[in-house]
Amino acid sequence: MTGTYEQGNTCLQAVSNAMVKLHKEQFGRGPTNARASFAGPDALMCVLENVLLPAELKLVELGEQNRVRESRIAFQAATQTEFVTAVEQIVGRTVRAFASGVDPDKNVVFECYSFEPRELGSDGNGTLAAEGAGELGQDR
Repeated sequence: MTGTYEQGNTCLQAVSNAMVKLHKEQFGRGPTNARASFAGPDALMCVLENVLLPAELKLVELGEQNRVRESRIAFQAATQTEFVTAVEQIVGRTVRAFASGVDPDKNVVFECYSFEPRELGSDGNGTLAAEGAGELGQDR
């Protein structure tokens, strides 16, 4: 079990690092803190703190949180492929859905991923693993 835990932590750290890198590349500035966590068997969320650009922070000061939300939604739509591809490569599963949210007042961004459900004995990509498939079937 220790190996599984360590592999999971390594995977989550890699996702966090990828999100920081992508934000730096795509927005010109990365978050100061990032943490990825699995949210059940088929979902992952990465919470990024202190992500807003100086101009976005000024908009928040002026009460223009909705403008920050709208621009972040547009940026994420334009860069969705990069964010999805990075997570698929790290986790080794197919992303079914991706959503990004921002709380301008708290300067936090949420990157959320929903994976294709694993089939019994599947590796998450629809490929059935020959070894251990029978054991998994007995557990359910």
